[in-house]
Amino acid sequence: MELSGALARARPASPDGDATATPDAELARDLPEVVDEVATAFALYEQALVDRDLATMAGCFVEGESVVRFGIADRQRGADELASWRAAQDPLPPGRSLFETSVATFGTSFAVVTTCFSCPRRPTVGRQSQTWVRFPDG
Repeated sequence: MELSGALARARPASPDGDATATPDAELARDLPEVVDEVATAFALYEQALVDRDLATMAGCFVEGESVVRFGIADRQRGADELASWRAAQDPLPPGRSLFETSVATFGTSFAVVTTCFSCPRRPTVGRQSQTWVRFPDG
């Protein structure tokens, strides 16, 4: 598949400057060690969410305006707006449980995690999706 337009322009160049060269290893899907690493990071974030550990939650997000959180009836744009919103929220109700959690990885630096969640005495099922990226600085 050849990308065109904005997508082609957005594709990062390889170290030698060739924007079309992508070694197969960079796109390897669901490498077990990467899936495990992302699942561990996801579990750390989930525990911080349950514990209302604002510092750990904030540390899971890149700084800047590209962060977006969609809630059921709200949305936050930017790391600062998200941190302010989190600080104003009540703790999660006890007993939150996750199910149908899926980790999909692409190479060693990009992953998507999706999960469903429920809370006791709440009839609705929530859905959560996260994009995880490993940046050169960690």
